[in-house]
Amino acid sequence: MSATSALTAARATEDDVAAIATLRTAAALRLTALHGKGHWSSPSSHKQVLRSIRNSTVVKAQNGSGVLGSLALVTKKPWAIDAAYFTAARRPLYLLEMAVHPEAQGMGVGRFLLDEAERVARDWPAGAIRLDAYDAPAGAGNFYAKCGYVERGRVVYRTVPLIYYERVLG
Repeated sequence: MSATSALTAARATEDDVAAIATLRTAAALRLTALHGKGHWSSPSSHKQVLRSIRNSTVVKAQNGSGVLGSLALVTKKPWAIDAAYFTAARRPLYLLEMAVHPEAQGMGVGRFLLDEAERVARDWPAGAIRLDAYDAPAGAGNFYAKCGYVERGRVVYRTVPLIYYERVLG
């Protein structure tokens, strides 16, 4: 049995705030331990997670031991993304705040979440999923590329080097 066979996906609710804040903070602490302090180092507060759940579609991956990962999908273009870098797409969704608990990393949880994001996007219906990743060793750019996301550009936004990725949905 694979690590992801026991995973389920669901839309996060206010009951999941503490678990999601904990996993996001754990992921931030791990990145900081591995790569030093950076934009990825901020812990997540309950208030931030609650705001995300109320203002976006937050998808969680869970198994019997609890919430292992989450991501948010929004329709409004985030401030750090320049739409000029992307292909023309009807109703794109933007992927934000993806995190996998350090104890579950490397077990397929991230790919599972991206597959679920695509299912949500197709049901929306959205023409593409767009995101940015840190252009630094702490960034997840290689992961997104392995999952079929195409690099669309590299920019520096307010001193933060970013890579834009997109998955066009057919």
